[in-house]
Amino acid sequence: MPHDPHMPCRFRPATGAEADTLADIRVAAMRPSLEAIGRFSPERARERFLKGFDPADTTVIECGDEIAGFFVVRRRKDHLYLDHLYVTPSRQGRGLGWRVVSDLQALARAEGLPIRLMALNGSPANDFYKRCGFEIVSSDALDTIYAWQARATS
Repeated sequence: MPHDPHMPCRFRPATGAEADTLADIRVAAMRPSLEAIGRFSPERARERFLKGFDPADTTVIECGDEIAGFFVVRRRKDHLYLDHLYVTPSRQGRGLGWRVVSDLQALARAEGLPIRLMALNGSPANDFYKRCGFEIVSSDALDTIYAWQARATS
């Protein structure tokens, strides 16, 4: 879904003080997918996020006075790794994720780098990333790894 350009949302760097708020957003966004596979544990979901939280890699999606989501991009030597992309349930389906991925693809294209990410099997995120042009690299019992590479134009 294309982003609504009139939506008053902006991206800004995260602060260390927002770690718990962002962990709560992750838990809320992942809950339906994790419940569907019988693996929902709010404590584990929070702990896994907080353990690797680095505000320098984290961007907050802010709509008005509200944090509507966040994403984490980790720069690697040979690719950009989209480690997290979560939008609050009340803001899902409004084009925020599409805007994040489109902006990241533009950056990756400009830098000549692919984007890699991992999605939980059975999550709606899988269909979203496929619609955004990501291709499956591999999968296991829990997760699927995706990659996106800008195509050469002729």
